[in-house]
Amino acid sequence: MKYIGAHVSSAEGVFNAPLRAKEIGAKAFALFIKNQRQWFAKANTPAEIAKFKENLAISGIAPEYVLPHDSYLINLGHPEAEKRKRSTAALLDEAQRAEKLGLKLLNFHPGSHLKQISEAACLDNIAAAMNEVLAKTETITLVIENTAGQGGNVGYKFEHLADLIDKTVVKERVGACIDTCHMFAAGYDIRTKIAYTQTWQEFANIVGFEYLKAMHLNDAKSEFASRVDRHHSIGLGNIGLDAFKFIMQDKRMDEIPLILETIDSALWPEEIKLLYDFIEE
Repeated sequence: MKYIGAHVSSAEGVFNAPLRAKEIGAKAFALFIKNQRQWFAKANTPAEIAKFKENLAISGIAPEYVLPHDSYLINLGHPEAEKRKRSTAALLDEAQRAEKLGLKLLNFHPGSHLKQISEAACLDNIAAAMNEVLAKTETITLVIENTAGQGGNVGYKFEHLADLIDKTVVKERVGACIDTCHMFAAGYDIRTKIAYTQTWQEFANIVGFEYLKAMHLNDAKSEFASRVDRHHSIGLGNIGLDAFKFIMQDKRMDEIPLILETIDSALWPEEIKLLYDFIEE
């Protein structure tokens, strides 16, 4: 079964997000569990945590299909030790918040070498931070998001994701989130059936579908292999509708959160319905 939703707002309290997901007909959703533009925030109160769980039950969405996203400030691959330490502490804080909310996953951007160290050294830094966070948490699964490769960001190759997973000590608590816009911009084509099949076979060979824990479903304003991260609404960008039909009819993407991060939130109910309609074609 497919679980489709969108990255909804948690403004005025994290407990509002499940109801916003329900309003757009979602069966999954993503959210920020703290202000994504700040390093740290006040802990959620017991009342806020209870309200979140209550509203999640009202929404009918299981915790397995909620995909919290980490702060944009975090860079686990930072070349400077002190800044890397701060990022690791921030990711740990978010992982612990997610666990207290009863959630299973935490999606994060791997990081950037800032053109100061090699990709290999950056990946080593990220893996070390992941292992530290996993050692200090109990249940959360860290979900590495692929990137477009813009600037100094690593994670744009399947090999990067595989390397991080390989270096992670607790492999049952690590996985990948594949963003369709990012993969397209990074040079992985999914526009035709042949290209789609080849790309996902490459993913299977290098990473493995057992590690696919979530997806972000976004069309792309950016050009193929441009290494530029620019999302678009489904069917309005350079990826086109066929790729999303292939995904909806691919059982390998069952039982994971499939999250829209498209640019017009007013279209989310329509996009969710469109994607579900593709399953029946």
